[in-house]
Amino acid sequence: MILPTLTPATDTRAPSAGLSRFAPRLAAGLLAAAAAASLSYWVLQIADSRMAASVGARPAAGARLPEPAAPERVARLLVAPSARPEAVTAAPAGSQLQLTGVAAGTSGRGAALIAVDGLPARPYSVGMPVGEGLVLQSVQGRRAKLGPALQGPSTVVLELPPLPR
Repeated sequence: MILPTLTPATDTRAPSAGLSRFAPRLAAGLLAAAAAASLSYWVLQIADSRMAASVGARPAAGARLPEPAAPERVARLLVAPSARPEAVTAAPAGSQLQLTGVAAGTSGRGAALIAVDGLPARPYSVGMPVGEGLVLQSVQGRRAKLGPALQGPSTVVLELPPLPR
């Protein structure tokens, strides 16, 4: 009887045969990751559109809108605390006036930050005396008009410097 010769065992599988066993698992993992990423994207898109819609929504029928801020209070907030003198001083007739800020409202009310004789600017609302013989008559845009009386002709027009471009 002829006995077969024993030869060392060799692996008859191709080197990529081990990879083919993991290929379905790898494909399933990648597919699950892509589905999770797509789901996350759409959830964020829908949440963003709902948030944008709620920002532009109108208030409920019984809801009250906040009242607009008084321009003189806004002007008072814009002045540094150290620049707020407690006593009102009258400006002499030859004083220099410089407009440093305007808070104009649509209702005709407003305030202006005016520096008198190089002192720190103070807030003046329409109708307040700015100096001796001058009353703040009106504010509009980047301009403040002053005159001897609230309803009289304007004798001084102050304008803010042009904005840098």
